Amino acid sequence: MTTDAAPRVRDEVGSYDDIAAAAVRTTGLDDFGGTEHEEGLRILVDDLNSPAAGLTGEGNYLQRGQVKSCLVGRLLTQFGMKENPAYADVRVERPVFVVGLPRTGTTALHRLLTADERHQGLELWLTEFPQPRPPRSTWETNPVFTGINDAYAQHHVANPEFMGIHYMDAASVEECWRLLRQTGKSISFESLANVPTYSSWLAGQDWTDAYRRHKEALQLIGLNDTERRWVLKNPSHLVALDALMAVYPDALIVQTHRDPVTSIASACSLSAEATTGWSATFVGETIGSTQLEMLSRSARSFAQARPRYDQSQFIDVDYDDFVGDPTGTTRAIYDAFDLDWTPAVATAVAAIDAESRRGGRRPAHRYSLGDYGLTEEQVRAAF
Repeated sequence: MTTDAAPRVRDEVGSYDDIAAAAVRTTGLDDFGGTEHEEGLRILVDDLNSPAAGLTGEGNYLQRGQVKSCLVGRLLTQFGMKENPAYADVRVERPVFVVGLPRTGTTALHRLLTADERHQGLELWLTEFPQPRPPRSTWETNPVFTGINDAYAQHHVANPEFMGIHYMDAASVEECWRLLRQTGKSISFESLANVPTYSSWLAGQDWTDAYRRHKEALQLIGLNDTERRWVLKNPSHLVALDALMAVYPDALIVQTHRDPVTSIASACSLSAEATTGWSATFVGETIGSTQLEMLSRSARSFAQARPRYDQSQFIDVDYDDFVGDPTGTTRAIYDAFDLDWTPAVATAVAAIDAESRRGGRRPAHRYSLGDYGLTEEQVRAAF
């Protein structure tokens, strides 16, 4: 995102090597901790520079920023691990992963599950700039935190529709795809651009290395909170359950469910709103066809992999049941996984639920399948 009154523009995204050099200049660091991230990011950058992506001047600038942010995050994580070698001894036990198609209640449920002070989620600013989590009392004077928070505040003023779809600020717990993309693997790239070569490459990848990196980043970020359980969420976990379970064999999985017709329409709307003005090709029917293919493939992948694991590590949550009784649904998850539901947790969950219904956090989202060249029959057939 950019916070200038006028959007910044570039004639091209630039080469991978150019972007990597920019990340090195920005951070003053040059140790990427290996090269496993390069293959995917080089393919992605080539796609972003192609006619298929159809990027505008603003799109070139912002998509370049996405790739650079990924590389900056990798450099900072590597630096943090060197400076804090004790991270390697941090245990990540029985982490909770909320998974489901986009727009199925994952964000709201994730935030309720992290209301418990014994739990920890990934705050947005730490997904961008991984480091051992500083004391909360210091955040407001941290220039990295305040810079990110101010940028999102300005973004919401300029894009109120996006705020109604998905409220974000630096302190909010967010998705962990920013950690996965450090290895060049993330469906977030496919959600923001028409990148067919990258999409084809990603569909054939083993994500185990990405989840190993993901765990290392959690160990680093949680170094000062070793007794707190991780609660995470990200739609791309649907794609890579085998890799997730290889790295986190005791993971607890909460799968959310909603009518895919509604979910796909809402996901397309989110992609469109997030990339307005970025591309001449990633619009309308292209958004519809690419997102339907990617998300239906992800759902099938998860459905095929799930039976291979202990089903006591999984629970299903229906979107309508969750909306009807958020606190009751959250407690049911605690009960299913033998987590300790206390009066303090009940109070904290109720407070977060009430906050989510007020002001800028209150959901407000309008969308239609027809805007993206899709019909209900197409979506149901894909699922």
